[in-house]
Amino acid sequence: QVQLVESGGGEAQPGGSLRLSCEASGSIFRISTMGWYRQASGNQRELVARITRGGGTNYADSVKGRFTISKDNAKNTVHLQMNSLKPEDTAVYYCNIVLPAATYWGRGTQVTVSS
Repeated sequence: QVQLVESGGGEAQPGGSLRLSCEASGSIFRISTMGWYRQASGNQRELVARITRGGGTNYADSVKGRFTISKDNAKNTVHLQMNSLKPEDTAVYYCNIVLPAATYWGRGTQVTVSS
């Protein structure tokens, strides 16, 4: 089994910053990608950012230039640095890892951006 533990969510004002972290543990072998998705109320879950085993990254257009994804291979941890936050970034953020045989999700962490 694989467990994903997310941390770092909370509240921020517009223009502020938050940093999300997700640590994976358990039967982990050859992580293909680690990433973050989000789901706002009434919307479908959408990709925010992901990073491959080789370090390649993908970002949603709405967060490019504001969010940065990074990972620590030794700790099986992925981070999402979120700067210049906007109210429309408010959502539940889910950690995601893709292994050769399965995909795993975290339970989600709430991010609320409001003044």
